[in-house]
Amino acid sequence: MERKVFTHIIANVVLVVLVLAVASIGFVGATTNVFKSNDNAPIYRGVGASQVSLMVNVYWGTEYIDDMLAIFDKYGVTTTFFVGGTWVAQYPDVLQKIVSFGHEIGNHGYFHKEHSKLSYADNVKEIVSCGKLVFEYTGKNMTLFAPPGGDFGIDTLTAARENGYKTIMWSRDTIDWRDKDSNLVYTRATKDTSSGELILMHPTAHTRDALDKIVKYYLDKGFSIVPVSTNIGEIWTSTNNTQAD
Repeated sequence: MERKVFTHIIANVVLVVLVLAVASIGFVGATTNVFKSNDNAPIYRGVGASQVSLMVNVYWGTEYIDDMLAIFDKYGVTTTFFVGGTWVAQYPDVLQKIVSFGHEIGNHGYFHKEHSKLSYADNVKEIVSCGKLVFEYTGKNMTLFAPPGGDFGIDTLTAARENGYKTIMWSRDTIDWRDKDSNLVYTRATKDTSSGELILMHPTAHTRDALDKIVKYYLDKGFSIVPVSTNIGEIWTSTNNTQAD
């Protein structure tokens, strides 16, 4: 038992060292994915040439989603919405509308918990229960998991991988949940960007107000705005993943 605990502690120390290595590259986006060769490791940016992804994490802000969908549709772009299970249970019609616009759906856990504090079994429960609910309403299996708050541990990464998910972080954070300023959201989403950016945002009033400019900025610069799966080098279409596990 003591040996098992010691091994677990060592594994967590290794994970912390790796995460700190990524953080030292810079908060606004690393140019290299140091985890690239490890299937169990989180992904912080894509590999697509002249591609970026606008990642929308959803547990609240439902009232702004229609406007955001209209902006994406105006420019003919699709991206990835990471949805929480409690939100899906309350707004299945909105989830289905997102899917009908051709956007990719990702897993954001069920109850928005701190996943680094959960056991392996509880990590599995959070991830799988959200996945089952999304499948119930859309007929789609998700393959991407974004831990709430970017909080994860080794058990989180293992639980995600063993249930068919890649763990997705971000290279750029608009911090729109905290700073209610559309100009600041725009700057954080666009300043000094490069190919492969995974840009984190949420459905807020100020993000909605900045979104048209953000999309136009990237298109004018010759970037494609694509779902996360496309950006990280996986084959994805709006009609795939229709078979249950």
